[in-house]
Order: sequence, then C-alpha cells, then structure tokens
Amino acid sequence: MTISVTATSTSAAADGSGGSHGGGVVSWSQSVTASVHPVCWYERSGTGAERVEWIESGKAVEYLRFIHGGSLDEYKTHFPDYESYADDTEGHWYVPTCLEQYMAEDDDRDFAEIEDAYMAEHDPVYVPAGQAAPEPVIDGAALAQAAWDAVTIPTATIGYNPMVGDIQATIVGWDTWVWATGDTPREVTVTATAGATTATITATASMLTLQPKDGTAKCTGFGIPWSEDNDSRGTDCMIVFNRSSAHFKDSTTPVDVKVSYAISYTASDGASGSMDTHTTSTTTSIPVAEIQAINTRPTTEP
Repeated sequence: MTISVTATSTSAAADGSGGSHGGGVVSWSQSVTASVHPVCWYERSGTGAERVEWIESGKAVEYLRFIHGGSLDEYKTHFPDYESYADDTEGHWYVPTCLEQYMAEDDDRDFAEIEDAYMAEHDPVYVPAGQAAPEPVIDGAALAQAAWDAVTIPTATIGYNPMVGDIQATIVGWDTWVWATGDTPREVTVTATAGATTATITATASMLTLQPKDGTAKCTGFGIPWSEDNDSRGTDCMIVFNRSSAHFKDSTTPVDVKVSYAISYTASDGASGSMDTHTTSTTTSIPVAEIQAINTRPTTEP
C-alpha cells in the first residue's frame, strides 16, 4: 500500500538563528510517499469451485491432520455456505494471512499473539467476480516505522564566534561559542495515514555533539549566538581549539557535528512505543588562527 507521509520540524535555532534559549520556529517540512505492507491481511485464495473440490476430496482433512489441527466440521464453519459456490469459477475466497517479516524492527510485541488475535476476528471472505477485495488494515507500528524510514532529517548547521580578520577565524585557546543555525531540528513530527489507521512519530533532541580536531568541546545544549548581551549569560556550547588550522590542507579545522533523536510513536489503533535512536552527522570546518606574541629586550639600559 502506498501512503503519504508528512514531516515538520521545530528548529533548534533561537529565533531562527541559534540555540538553547529560544527556537520554536517551524523551519523545515517534507512530504513524501512510501510503501507499507500490513502484518496481517486477506490473501486471495482459490475460487468457489476449487474450495469445494478441496474440502470434499479429502485434501482438507489431510491438511488439518498434518499441519493445522482441528476437525473438518469446525474448519467448514470458517467458510459459510461454501457449497453454494461449487459452480463459481470466477469469484475467490480471501483468507486471513500474517507474516512476521512485515513487523516493524522495533516492535517488541509477540507475533504469535498478533496472529492469533487477527485470526480470531477475521474469517475467510468470499468475493464474487467484479467486487472489491477486503481492504488491508495497516498495523500502527508497521505504519509508524514505514513513515519514519521515508523521511530524511536535515543535518545540523552551526555558527561560531569569534570570527577574526578576512578569513573569519577563531583563536587558539579562546572560548569559541558554537550554536545551531537554520533548519537544525530540535523536534521532528512525522504523520502518515493508511486506511483507517493514522500514526504520529515524534523525534526529539536536546543538544549538539561536537567533535573537533585539535580541540575540546563542551556542549550540553544547542548553544546561543554570541553577542555583548549574551556574553554575560554564558553559553552551553563551546570549543577550545589547541592548535591552528595551518597544518590542514585547506587551512580550516574539521568539526564533526552530530544530533541524536529519541523517537516515540502513537497510532490510532492503540499501538505505541519507541524506535531506535536516530543520529544525524555532518562535518563542518572552522578556520583557527594563532596570535603570536613577540618579546623584545631594550637596546639601552636605563
């Protein structure tokens, strides 16, 4: 089944430009289509004539004896009025079917329980030629996983300060403020509907993870842009570089930027749960300069 998936995110950037003390801007959205297969559904089986022949030839008894169990009389109750379709070679029986392979990866429910519950509530259905087959019912957990897999979450972008000179470099040994910018998501909401089932997935993150070359990072949030007013408040995200960028090929220092999202979902069929943590990762570059100090001795003694 093809489904439409919609995703929106709340930016981690304060007022659309950076971090932890603001944000709330819905800055990114995405609409895509995806395919999802139900865990349990109605599978087309034989014609009315074929079902009668199968039951009355003794093949049903063999099936029940060696595979399924149960009595033939009980089996017949699941195919009401099957004999009335003995001459029908155009219509088909649809039988309930479940396969574990279609369960979501993070769905920790017991497949046998799901299958037993579905079979208990869904008897075979006869569909005359030209009539529509039974609509599949998509399990909420499977729908949520398919919807999440269909979207692409933006990677983080960052700003920094200081930015000195023509190359806008920060300085070795100084506190370099770093903050989330642009579409960096703090929270992502994904929704999808398949038939009567709707799923909503929420992914939330609390901070940037920074891994600079030649430096150390301390980051417990998304940072705030440096300004004279913010300077007195301090920041929750900074890097201290211990070496200039001169030894790198492009004279900039690589910084790995990651954001990890905790994911939960709910669905209209009562399904709910969590998924594996999702982490976005990218690398940005910051030029780092070194201030040279020169000591001189007076040429004449006082």
